[in-house]
Amino acid sequence: MSFVARRMAALSTAIIIIAVGAGSALAQKKYDTGASDTEIKIGNIMPYSGPASAYGTSGRAQAAYFRKINAEGGINGRKITFISYDDSYSPPKTVEQARKLVEGDEVLLIFAALGTASNGAIQKYMNAKKVPQLFIQTGATKWNDPQNFPWTMGWQPSYQSEGRIYAKHILKEKPGGRIAVLYQNDDYGKDYLKGLKDGLGDKAASMIVIEDAYEVAEPTIDTHIVKMKSMNADVFVNIATPKFAAQAIKKAAEIGWRPLHILNSVGSSLGAVIQPAGLENAQGIISVAYLMDPLDPQWKDDPGMKAFDQYLSKYFPEGNRADSLVVTGYNAAQTLVQVLKQCGDDLTRANVMKQAANLKAFRTNNLLPGITMNTSPIDFAPIKQMRLRRLTGERWELFGPMLSAEVGG
Repeated sequence: MSFVARRMAALSTAIIIIAVGAGSALAQKKYDTGASDTEIKIGNIMPYSGPASAYGTSGRAQAAYFRKINAEGGINGRKITFISYDDSYSPPKTVEQARKLVEGDEVLLIFAALGTASNGAIQKYMNAKKVPQLFIQTGATKWNDPQNFPWTMGWQPSYQSEGRIYAKHILKEKPGGRIAVLYQNDDYGKDYLKGLKDGLGDKAASMIVIEDAYEVAEPTIDTHIVKMKSMNADVFVNIATPKFAAQAIKKAAEIGWRPLHILNSVGSSLGAVIQPAGLENAQGIISVAYLMDPLDPQWKDDPGMKAFDQYLSKYFPEGNRADSLVVTGYNAAQTLVQVLKQCGDDLTRANVMKQAANLKAFRTNNLLPGITMNTSPIDFAPIKQMRLRRLTGERWELFGPMLSAEVGG
């Protein structure tokens, strides 16, 4: 072999070696704090105690779903360690628990923390730390702000959008109605109220005869309901969390007030709200849904509902099938699992957010037919559609067309 030929052969070998080495580097696994070859640490904050403790069911449902995933081999071979703390629905406590999860437990991300004020209290911290605050369990519109808060993403439809939908229904059914609004005195309640007013437009000032705010520390809201009846209101917009929503339904029936009753979706669980308030007291109440109701017989043969029932029987037998918070927790957890699957072996926090912002026509098991999740780098609102429903007998009945849940939609 000539000198030139030998040099060319040696050079070719070197190129091959370099190329192989580069391929190995490209295939290398990438991890941030909270992830490894065997584990993915997920943090969570829930009100297991306090005035919103009914929502704790959602956290328990999520934990059960992750047990199911682990039993089936995990995500790309990695098991989930789910660390969930109680904040008693108190924002200062939320801050404390978030710091504990991020700096002490060193989780990869915080998933499905519940409460508008609670999440608002940690939003700047999470973004400063560049730790995903993912699929928040509240519909505040501000979670869809990727330009200013690229590490924060909601999950459910926005409260303002839901408020607009109720406004359209009121204008159709009671165009001359006298509206009484009960709302929680925080960002959650005010977000719904803004959507309602925006939907009513220039009629808001004349139609809304009372806006009455309650504090979460109040033991009962009975006096608020009595005041609303005294205003001769014939439409009641009930923007309340489960404990207070149930009190409002019960007290309205007790004093013989029978307005067109509209109940926000976050307080509409059959198991946590309607049944404790008394089914007989809640007939005809209007709300919205984006998930299937397990008590609705039309879904009994649906493959997604069958999968949900199997999960309940095997991994969460203590879960109340009538409690919509179980379905919510189950479907939110499914969404996170999809994102982590899309991450593959790149389990960096930046890639988690990249994949969360790349959901394309994704469906969890129990989304209503026709609803899919879609996100992008400029759209952090996964679910954008819902349908009206009315309480009839022992269950909710859907009615009307699919409605846009986008602000301005």
